[in-house]
Parts: sequence; structure tokens; C-alpha cells
Amino acid sequence: MTPPAPPRPNRLRPNRLRYAARLNAFKVKGGTVADMIAGAGRVGGVTAADLNYPDHFAAHDTAALSNLLADQGMVLNGLALRYYTEDGFKLGAFTHPDATIRRAAIDLTKRGIDACAAMGGTQMTLWMGQDGFDYSFQADYGRMWDDTIAALAEVADHNPTIDIAVEYKPNEPRAHSLMPDMATTLLALDEVARPNTGVTLDFAHMLYAGEMPAKAAMLAARKSRILGLHLNDGYGKRDDGLIAGSVHPVQTVELLVAMLRAGYAGVIYFDTFPDHSGIDPVAESRANIRLTDRLLDVAHQLADDPALAAAQSRQDAAAATTLVMAALIGA
Repeated sequence: MTPPAPPRPNRLRPNRLRYAARLNAFKVKGGTVADMIAGAGRVGGVTAADLNYPDHFAAHDTAALSNLLADQGMVLNGLALRYYTEDGFKLGAFTHPDATIRRAAIDLTKRGIDACAAMGGTQMTLWMGQDGFDYSFQADYGRMWDDTIAALAEVADHNPTIDIAVEYKPNEPRAHSLMPDMATTLLALDEVARPNTGVTLDFAHMLYAGEMPAKAAMLAARKSRILGLHLNDGYGKRDDGLIAGSVHPVQTVELLVAMLRAGYAGVIYFDTFPDHSGIDPVAESRANIRLTDRLLDVAHQLADDPALAAAQSRQDAAAATTLVMAALIGA
């Protein structure tokens, strides 16, 4: 089945946010990173990319990857460190009980930062899913915390021109993550105390952390920096990675309003998993773009709406809901 045509450019979004798609969604059997980038290029509207380090660099150096992105009209947003590619990090990367393993994780992160800088990127995103625990009495929580704070400070100091974004997640693969939610992440970043650190928000992660995404964004903007936005959706039980706005359109709009009010001008990255359901990744990415374009239009309409602001000021849920639904579906 031929995917629908690329979305038309949205002229109503003054900040013209760039879109990026998860490259691994375009992976084909026997394919290469070049094939994945070419797949994303077929979408139309995907103008930025995040590369995973070190796995996306196995067969291509930084110059070759930069050329591959440029050939598809994309710019590099940044790199995402993937510690799971190393079996030695299963018990932890920054939290591993063996100091030599922790040093290997820190050094790997520094090499990733160097690769990011060589490609003209500005951001390294850290998802530390393996840094956690599974059993009571398994871990010395204080030591885990101290080791992680020290590691984050060291990698942030490695190149102060590269931002270090922490992407938190409640669990998976560990039963409990050391950085499971916004409050814990902000506490850690406060202790790290480096100006080039911040948070990457992932909508599905926030849902199953039991958070209201817009409130989490407010806290991040208030106490740190919002460095990235991963849009997707789910049912709040796991990291479903569904099409953005497909399950929680109202909460997605509220998050986008919060991001606009916070002055976010970065990339929107669609961290969705069409490969889990056998969906054509090009069609799925185009659906992400079309729906997000529409939800951004609504968010722009609502962000400066005096009637909505007045309803919120008096906590009038009925009035606020009526205004939001009128903007969203014409009710």
C-alpha cells in the first residue's frame, strides 16, 4: 500500500519547529544506517535526526554520517547514548558497582560527545535505563546516587558547548530506574549544577510515571532547561510508542501549550514504534507530522487565549474544557 502524500508545510506555526523521527523505525533486514536515513528522507517533513551512539557509528564515521543526513535534507539534532549495546552495562553504567565499568561508561559517553561535536551537533541525550535496581537490599542507593551525580558532572564538563539532556523513565529494563520521574531528575540536576544540563521530555514516559505532562514541563522549565521533546502516546502502562495524539490528544495539546509558554524552540522527535505493529514507517511518520501540525495549531490558538487563561485562573474545569474542545474538534 502506498503511503499517503507528505504533509503540506504548516504556515500557521511561526516558530517552525523541526521534526525528527526514530531512525531505527526504518530499519530493514540487512539494511544499514544509510538505509534508515534514506527511509526517513522519504517521509517529507522530517528535517532533523538523532543518531544513536555507538551503534549507528559502527559502519560510518562522522563525516560519512553528516553527508548522508545532508543528502536527505536533514540536520543533526544530537546523539543519544545507548549503553545497552554493551553487555557489561547490564548491571548499570554510571551505577555499576565496579569502578572500571563505571569508567568505561563515562569514557564511552565522552567519545559520543566528541562525535556529536565533530558533526556539528549540540546535544547528547542520556537515557540511563540500565541504571537502577530490581530487588530490595540489592543496591546501596546513596552510592548509586553519588556515582551518577559525579558521572553526569564529569561528562558535562568534558565539552561545555554540548548540552547533556537526561531522559527519565520509570523502569525498563530495570524494575526501578534511578531517574524515574521529573522531580527526581530535577533533584539530580540541581546537585550536578552544570549550566549545560537539562531534561528531555518523553510523553509516554511521563504518562506511565503517573505525571501530567504539562505540569512536568512546567517544572522542567522552572528549575532546569527543556532540551528535547519526544512525542508519542500510550495507555500509561508501558512505553507503547504510539502515534502522537492518538490516545491523549487533550493532554498532548496541554503539553504543547506549556512548551510554547516556556519558549521551547527545539526539535520535536517522534519516538514511536511502527515496527512493533508492522506499520509502514513512512506512513506512520506522516501521520505523526499531520496530527502534530494540527495539535500545534490548536496549541498556538490556546496559548494566548484570554478566555482560557481566565478559566484557568479560577480553576473552572467546565469552561476550560469547553474552550479546548472547541479549538480541538469544533465542539
